[in-house]
Amino acid sequence: MRIPLVVNLILLIAITAFGQKERNEIDQKYKWNLTHLYPADKNWEDAKSRLMGEMVKIDSFKGKLTKSSADLLACLEFSSALDKEVSRLYVYAAMNSDQDTRDMKYMAMQQGLEQILSDYSTRTAFIEPELLSVDWNVIEGFLKEQKGLAVYKKDLFDLFKKKEHTLSEPEERILARSSMISSVANDIYGTFKDAEMPSPEVTLSDNTKVKLTETAYSRLRISGNRADRKIAFETFWKNFANYKATYGQMMYANVKEHIFRAQSRKYGSAIEAALTPNNIPVAVYESLVTNVNKNLPAFHRYLGIKKRMLGVDTLKYYDLYAPAVKNVELKYRYDEGCKLVLEALEPLGPEYVNTLSRAMNERWMDIYPNTGKRSGAYSNGGAYDVHPYILLNYNDSYNDVSTLAHELGHTMQSYFSNKTQPYPLAQYKTFVAEVASTFNEVLLFNYMIKNVKDDDVKLSLLMNWLDGFKGTLFRQTQFAEFEKKIHQEVEKGKPLTGEYLSEIYEDILKRYYGHDQKLCIIDDYVKMEWAYIPHFYMNFYVFQYSTSFTASISLAEKVMNKEPGALEKYLKFLSSGGSDYPINQLRDAGVDMTTSVPFEKTIQAMNKVMDEIEMILNKKGMK
Repeated sequence: MRIPLVVNLILLIAITAFGQKERNEIDQKYKWNLTHLYPADKNWEDAKSRLMGEMVKIDSFKGKLTKSSADLLACLEFSSALDKEVSRLYVYAAMNSDQDTRDMKYMAMQQGLEQILSDYSTRTAFIEPELLSVDWNVIEGFLKEQKGLAVYKKDLFDLFKKKEHTLSEPEERILARSSMISSVANDIYGTFKDAEMPSPEVTLSDNTKVKLTETAYSRLRISGNRADRKIAFETFWKNFANYKATYGQMMYANVKEHIFRAQSRKYGSAIEAALTPNNIPVAVYESLVTNVNKNLPAFHRYLGIKKRMLGVDTLKYYDLYAPAVKNVELKYRYDEGCKLVLEALEPLGPEYVNTLSRAMNERWMDIYPNTGKRSGAYSNGGAYDVHPYILLNYNDSYNDVSTLAHELGHTMQSYFSNKTQPYPLAQYKTFVAEVASTFNEVLLFNYMIKNVKDDDVKLSLLMNWLDGFKGTLFRQTQFAEFEKKIHQEVEKGKPLTGEYLSEIYEDILKRYYGHDQKLCIIDDYVKMEWAYIPHFYMNFYVFQYSTSFTASISLAEKVMNKEPGALEKYLKFLSSGGSDYPINQLRDAGVDMTTSVPFEKTIQAMNKVMDEIEMILNKKGMK
């Protein structure tokens, strides 16, 4: 059974505005309409009760799956229908909860569904071992007999391909049950970091005292006041260091859980276990890390530009988030942001743009922050028979416009995939999930640059885009390198302590940022930054931000240059869901991720942006 919640979740650290409105103070037209899912909570409860009554029927298929093609088809269709309903139930509960995270009612609804899913996973543990008890030619014969099995062919083939990693039915039941505790390290991490770890107090340069919560830290790190940035960084990370041993134990437990599952299924390593099921060669991951390290000079050029624009003698790590262009604040009301996005994405054709207009005008989106609302932004395409939804926290900045374009990219991939593919093939893999979103960001950036005349505004946009290369390509690969290293250390029998994790992280950080060459100085306290990154609990997830970024740069370039067939291939890619493996989908769209070409094109694009920035700086006489 598939994971029931199909969520294209973009984990953004959002800066929540002070003085937020209560939800009932926001006009309905700026709030999503969840009655498209269920008219009311009672309808949700009724659907859940029906689901629980249906689930027990899965037992009737036990012992029959290899007897006839009709029985196999009936079992798979039954399970798929249940999965689709669970997804819809979960989407409703989760998004109601996100409207006001203080309301425990909807959180309890989510938790109840998670328990039901765990129980169902245990009930269905017989399916894979039973199917693998026969040879593939038996299943192949069933596929020829029953045309309805065609939509399950890929999943069946994948199952047999990983036969050596599938256990006996009793062992599969144990592993299914263990899923109830597999997220414990992550759960403890989230509770401790976000709720229980004390926040220190700092005194700013104007003698204002501020409690340094994550929100306050996020605000202060982009402050134009260098002294305030410094005190915020130093105090924030030293506070994390006070709990170094605790964070070390949580990360060690997390890594051991990944390795336990990999070894239980007889994989050679945790990274192999994470990538192989999606047919992603480990070489793609390793190639990314290698190519980034080879091209650190391009990143170091970026650091030099940042230093030049800030006008500092020595660039410090706490300078990296500071605004490089003073007195330029790009503000766009939501209606203005929508207009910019629609105009920027016109090259994708009328159906694409018209669907964007529907999303904007038919309440697919929840726009503004309100008290208690979940921070950040995401697109949720899990309700197959409805439409995708988007959560935003729009605050009128250019970054909010960019986020709008980004999330609409996810929404359109879900929309086209759900519209085109049958449910078992609609869910696309994480490896391609960020391509559609960053593709939209590329088109928005290029549209803005073409239409802006003022040099300071253009510089601000160029630096914003260049910061994206830093944050998405280099920083996420830096995280990927760290993640691989700490898993390898445990696989070699070495324990992870908070101190050792900090040493590993500091070594990578200093190499990336040219500390020894004095390009950017990494103060000692920054080595605790690893403890702040939730993605390390997501089992080799972060590298896909970087690979998707390089893929989208290449694909967007083809569409913008009106290369013959490029748009048609891209729209086909958006509609392909999970009907093929990610590497094949991208190759068909026009980019081969097993080569270094996409990465090279991305570095070329980055250098082109830096050329333009330096040209403007030279024209302005900035040293």
